[in-house]
Amino acid sequence: LNAASGRAPRQRVRFLPAPAPGGGGAVELVAARVPALPTRSTAVSVAVRGPRFRKLKIGAGHRLDVKASGVFVLGIGHGNKLLTDLYNCHLTKVYTVGGLFGKATDDFSDTGNLVEKTTFDHITREKLERILAVIQGTNQKALLMYSNIDMKTQEAYELAVKGLIRPMGKSPPIITAVRCLQFALPEFQLEIHCLHETQQYLRKMVHEIGLELKSSAVCTQVRRVRDGVFTVGDALPRTQWNLQSIQEAIRNCQLKVETELEKTL
Repeated sequence: LNAASGRAPRQRVRFLPAPAPGGGGAVELVAARVPALPTRSTAVSVAVRGPRFRKLKIGAGHRLDVKASGVFVLGIGHGNKLLTDLYNCHLTKVYTVGGLFGKATDDFSDTGNLVEKTTFDHITREKLERILAVIQGTNQKALLMYSNIDMKTQEAYELAVKGLIRPMGKSPPIITAVRCLQFALPEFQLEIHCLHETQQYLRKMVHEIGLELKSSAVCTQVRRVRDGVFTVGDALPRTQWNLQSIQEAIRNCQLKVETELEKTL
């Protein structure tokens, strides 16, 4: 930021003498905009103060643990307040979660200490999808309970049409939607839409799915592909962590954030 070009000098209005239209050596004053030159005190303070930026306040959004990847939102400066506002919207996050049938570990991930091995040949995609339908149905009831909305009112109808029924306070993790993306024994991949979750909660969910199917399962991957209004397409890979890319990303996402805050809050 300090190496970037400075702001254009401020302009001020001055009345400058100019030849009158009638000629004959007459002079009149004409308004003109000229750069405002820094005063002595301003010039000295800049020299004494040194670099314009010495620190930036950066805030983290919904965190990712060390075994997870994907969209991770940061707020810079005024963006820290916007992060808080977005957090108060309780927006849905979307994950792709990989699983592997046939074994269980102490931390529900494929890198944990092996606890047991089981058979999995009896598992089919249809059986897996039935379990996912039960999970989604159970969580839909919890979503309605924690939203504190009377479902017989006009307000509930309007919120449902806009897709805004969500808990507006603290609640346990809630799965709003889940579906199977890929199934090739012993591996499978799920897409999970959720609120107030942790990545460890999603790993445990994979473990419990294995138990419901009379087998066992471990989580091989947790990747966040959407965090509220932000998607993988908005994210900057490590090779683009520079001032120009960050400024462009902020400009591109500004309208998304403003629209969501206006709609929800």
